[in-house]
Amino acid sequence: MYEIYLESSAEKELRKLPHEQINNIAEKIKVLSNSPHPKGAKKLKDSNNFWRIRIGTYRVIYEVNETLKRINIYKIKHRKDAYR
Repeated sequence: MYEIYLESSAEKELRKLPHEQINNIAEKIKVLSNSPHPKGAKKLKDSNNFWRIRIGTYRVIYEVNETLKRINIYKIKHRKDAYR
């Protein structure tokens, strides 16, 4: 089981979203603790440990640290802004 840490920027982005989206995204993030690479997760190009999952029109960008069993979530953004 992996520990999940939200960076302060990701936490701010999450709080700005509509309530229904917050619940949906929180459920998907909880799934990451058991499976850091769920179906549909893609590794980002030119990175070692960065992944993204799609949740509707939103993207969650995160890093998996296998040795510490830790997942750091860096971004939770709309797909048009997620990769900037």
